[in-house]
Amino acid sequence: MSKKAKNKKAAEMKVLKTDVVISRVAMKDFDDLSKEIQDAFQIWVKSVTEIGLKATGDTGYKHEHLKGKRQGQRSARLNKSFRVIFTVKNGAVQIVTVEEINNHKY
Repeated sequence: MSKKAKNKKAAEMKVLKTDVVISRVAMKDFDDLSKEIQDAFQIWVKSVTEIGLKATGDTGYKHEHLKGKRQGQRSARLNKSFRVIFTVKNGAVQIVTVEEINNHKY
């Protein structure tokens, strides 16, 4: 990759950085999560703040727009069972909660 291309990519990465705001409810519930989920959540937050939401979604975290009573919110998979639920407002990610998803119809 040329120096010019590297500089352009670095500039794009700076623009894509995203602030993350964690709600009081999510902070309160955080202590009740297993160490594995806490670690996965912290890695996801760090990734979003460093490389941005879209790039984090492209690295293996599946981001989905939610429907029904959660319309307007999104989720990201922390593992097979747990999701971080968030919204995006004014370019910042606002964490709503981290919850276990176990009522899928298979």
